Amino acid sequence: MDIHEYQAKELLSGYGVKIAEGGLAYSPEDAVQRAREIGGNIWVVKAQIHSGARGKAGGIKVCKTHDEVEAAAEVLLGKKLVTHQTGAAGKICNRLYIEAGTDIAKELYFCFLVDRVSEKIVMVGSQEGGMDIEEIAATNPDAIVKIEIEPAVGLQDFQAREMAFALGLDASLISHAVKTMKGCYRALRDLDANMIEINPLTITGSGELIALDAKMGFDENALFRRQKIAELRDKTQEDPRETAAADRGLSYVGLDGDIGCMINGAGLAMATMDMIKLAGGEPANFLDVGGGASAERTEKAFRLVLADTNVKAMLVNIFAGINRCDWIAEGVVQAVRKIDMKVPLIVRLSGTNVEEGRRIIAESGLPIITAETLAEAAEKAVAARNQVVANQAAGA
Repeated sequence: MDIHEYQAKELLSGYGVKIAEGGLAYSPEDAVQRAREIGGNIWVVKAQIHSGARGKAGGIKVCKTHDEVEAAAEVLLGKKLVTHQTGAAGKICNRLYIEAGTDIAKELYFCFLVDRVSEKIVMVGSQEGGMDIEEIAATNPDAIVKIEIEPAVGLQDFQAREMAFALGLDASLISHAVKTMKGCYRALRDLDANMIEINPLTITGSGELIALDAKMGFDENALFRRQKIAELRDKTQEDPRETAAADRGLSYVGLDGDIGCMINGAGLAMATMDMIKLAGGEPANFLDVGGGASAERTEKAFRLVLADTNVKAMLVNIFAGINRCDWIAEGVVQAVRKIDMKVPLIVRLSGTNVEEGRRIIAESGLPIITAETLAEAAEKAVAARNQVVANQAAGA
């Protein structure tokens, strides 16, 4: 789960990370009022969406008068911002963060993230702040410094000092840098975050170290014990399909294809998507219904997949180990009868009670296409999808 910049800054400030003064605004009038409260003669109006590269998309505006603040808010509120992270769909800006202008002497990049390969926390830094880390890695990989942290031990002072020196900080800032880094690490550990990124971490003209932007990502599996973090969730910034699935206890990732998938087991789901692509199709989603797919759970999964209007065919691929194929077959038949499907349905069953499951589907009287192997199921799904497209083209 991701949160907004202003939320991340509020959390990090509680761990000793210095931030510029700012306030939230939902209207141009709010924006002007926040600027008045902050004071000074320069403000930054920032669109709050779950994406980086907002500046390149026109989502960050520097203003020198209250009229400019109001005008910037008028432009940004309700605007769809498209970045390389949002994709073509973009994300709508519904709130703004008004921040005091900062005298920037130098911009740095700083991040903590969980490395699943090494099973450690990695501290990442670069003297080239203000850029996407992917861009830094592509143009100047030597500029990136990485330090691995053993979770059982935690971030040590010498590691924080090592990073501070690698960032080229003056000796007078080392102590402040160590405090900032250790504060970020405590936030990562205490809040079950899996990523904290400060970009840019700035050195001001007066010699202070300030986080001018902040991103935090959290382990959704730990939200049950982090109620205050869960309350920061903004569902308007998420794929509505994925949000609906999460609310129903299903593992779903929306994709750009048009062949809907309902599968049990993450590994089988990945293999099924690969087979669909090998057969010349494009999967519309990743959906793992888990090992205990009851009739009710199966129906929820069907409705979720078919809620995507791009879906032109649906493939159900179930290997019944914990579950039973006859139970799955009954759930599929029940779901199809309740939903009144308008797209072709391909079902492949394997495992416990597979013969009984196939019999239930065959005797249901429903136009369900069956397959015995995964390769056959993928080929039939792509063929059915192509037929739908051809029929639509002929009808047009």
